[in-house]
Amino acid sequence: MTTLSIAPVAHGSLRRHVMVLGLLWAAIVLIFLRDFVALVEIWWTSSTFAHCLLIPPIICWLVWQRWPELGQLVPRGWLAGLLLVGAGAGAWLLGEAAGVALARHLGLVLMLQGAVVAILGPEVSRGLIFPLAYMLFLVPAGEGLVPPLQTLTAKICMLLLGIAGIPAHIQGVFITIPNGWFEVAEACSGVKFLIAMAAYGVLVAHVCFKSWPRRIAFVGAALILPIIANGVRAWGTIYMAYRTNAHFAEGFDHVIYGWVFFGIVIALLMGASWYWFDRSVGDRWIDVAALRPPVGTTDRVAPAAGGAVLIALLALGWSAFASSGGASLTDAELPDLKGWQRVAPPSDWSPNFAGADRFLRGSYVDARGRKVDLSVAVFASQAEGRELVGYGQGAVGPESRWAWTDNQLSPPNGRAFRITGPGGVVRDILIFYRVGNVTTGSEFRVKAETLKVKLLGGPRRGIAIMLSSVEPAPGHSARPALDAFMARLGPVDHFADTMADEAN
Repeated sequence: MTTLSIAPVAHGSLRRHVMVLGLLWAAIVLIFLRDFVALVEIWWTSSTFAHCLLIPPIICWLVWQRWPELGQLVPRGWLAGLLLVGAGAGAWLLGEAAGVALARHLGLVLMLQGAVVAILGPEVSRGLIFPLAYMLFLVPAGEGLVPPLQTLTAKICMLLLGIAGIPAHIQGVFITIPNGWFEVAEACSGVKFLIAMAAYGVLVAHVCFKSWPRRIAFVGAALILPIIANGVRAWGTIYMAYRTNAHFAEGFDHVIYGWVFFGIVIALLMGASWYWFDRSVGDRWIDVAALRPPVGTTDRVAPAAGGAVLIALLALGWSAFASSGGASLTDAELPDLKGWQRVAPPSDWSPNFAGADRFLRGSYVDARGRKVDLSVAVFASQAEGRELVGYGQGAVGPESRWAWTDNQLSPPNGRAFRITGPGGVVRDILIFYRVGNVTTGSEFRVKAETLKVKLLGGPRRGIAIMLSSVEPAPGHSARPALDAFMARLGPVDHFADTMADEAN
């Protein structure tokens, strides 16, 4: 039997490099302090990403497991690691220009990962490959899954309700049974548990398995099982409402919903997988013999640290330069349209465009009594907290009692969808965005064009044109009224430019 021995010289060198790494991390955090604070605030305040608070101690535990073997490796500053730092700085710069917090947060984490590679070198970094990769779970990503998960949960409910013989009708994410009306809201989509389960599944797959097929199977089960379980939970609530009443079902849902219910799901998953665990307690995490550095390699820790700081400062400086300048707006009013009379806008609903430099809203009625609401939001220049698209921006604000229902056939260069409000009132929405010289209904295209004009130049103002109308009767679309109004309004791009004329 051979005894594992740790070379004191190597361990001492590793400690020195870790100290340099700690100083470099501190420098990167200070340079991007705003984004670091925002990242931690999301972990602390968002229930969707509360599990991220556990990621740093988990990473420390993973490194601690590998520490005896890391002590046998020789750390060395490696300039090639600056490529990852540069990629992170580029991602941050793109996110800053486009107003995408996800890209900025990802860029910050990539820079921290790149700092590890640059300061500790390729051999030690390969030994830390999983803890390094696991840092990506620090990025609060996945909220874009809410709408498709809402729809999927609603469809699972309908399937199970049909099997149970319960008459039900579905419209988007709203399900109606003879004695109740239910919304598969954002909180019911299951996205919180799915995101946390992804982080948990990847960790267990690494710690408990060595076989890649088994790892992939476990992660797949960890992602699929909570989606199915969430659909069953939502179905159970509606089933209880059908058998009893909505008030009892609401209390039942509060009892089974949350981590208690999904804790059972985790227990079932782990119990079913226990037999297939193939990693022993004594198995090594690092193959030290395969990670010996080539003879004659040079430790370039000082240039690597200096280069990482320089890259971070260049990204911040370029962002400040690209964001400088701006324009003021001339006065503008909503137009008078032939055949349409101006009336007071509705009091039960209003779109939300926080931070807009101009927000105009009015309603129009034609001779047939069809009512259309027109809203215009203009941003002279987009910045943090003043973005054309983002969470809570648009037809449904963060505190709104209305909810997205489903998408509809979109008009050219626009997007159509429905929202449902108190009492089951359905409102059809048409929305058009104009950034630079592009008119689109795609939020992704808005971000891309915002990025383009900020980095390469062009008109920086962003405009949102929203038309809406309440459905005249259940099952009867308000789209004909919206289309008629659009025809009278004229080309959207021309109207948007008129609403956003800049003062010289």
